[in-house]
Amino acid sequence: MKLVSGSVVAAALAVSASLALQAQSAAPPMQPQAPQDVAEPITNGGIFAPGWQGKIDPGQIAAAGTPSKLEDAKLTLQGTTLMVQTGPAVTYWNPANKASGDYTVKATFNEPKFQNRNTHPHPYGIVIAGNDMGTDQNTYLYCEAYGNGTFIMRGFGPAVFHVAPATGNRAAPSDAVHKAAGIGQPVTQEIAMSVKGDKVSCSINGSEVASAAKADLVGAGKLKSTDGVYGFRFAHNTEGSVAGFGMSK
Repeated sequence: MKLVSGSVVAAALAVSASLALQAQSAAPPMQPQAPQDVAEPITNGGIFAPGWQGKIDPGQIAAAGTPSKLEDAKLTLQGTTLMVQTGPAVTYWNPANKASGDYTVKATFNEPKFQNRNTHPHPYGIVIAGNDMGTDQNTYLYCEAYGNGTFIMRGFGPAVFHVAPATGNRAAPSDAVHKAAGIGQPVTQEIAMSVKGDKVSCSINGSEVASAAKADLVGAGKLKSTDGVYGFRFAHNTEGSVAGFGMSK
């Protein structure tokens, strides 16, 4: 057997260590992770509109790093107008509001100060086809507008599933969606969701922006039915009002 001297082994280890240090110095520095977009709780929050209920999106985190709760958002009723301030993203509904067959649910959403409580556009809009609402198995579909001229249509089944755009969380642009003149400026969107025959559609400010076949929306991991409770949803750190909310056949 041929023996290897200790000096040779030491030299080899030294070369290996030197190469490792060179590789480490040549590697690009690790980029810091972007801070999580957290929910800023509302003071004296809760639901102050008779008959209404709500549920925050799963995984919502408050600014303190603790899980958010429904009381970190606020829903009030002023005359016939519903006023919303969110910490966490929240869906609101009244169990008495149910629709089946062919129907349209519509409301006018007013964001009095675009991006008043956030650093980038956050959406709000109509919810339909709600079943098992308030539970971990809730399923529903929503269409929302952003004050920068974009929209999104997707659902919970109970996990998120995408309709328009078909993949990812990014919103889609549409000329139908109104744009705020600037940060802190008002913007209003009339949003409607309709079920007619085999078609489910979303219209914003009178123009259809997205649609899907009912058969593509109902099934495992999607909606239980297009019949169900209707309501509305606001993303986190958003403030606005909902007027003219209602359903027609």
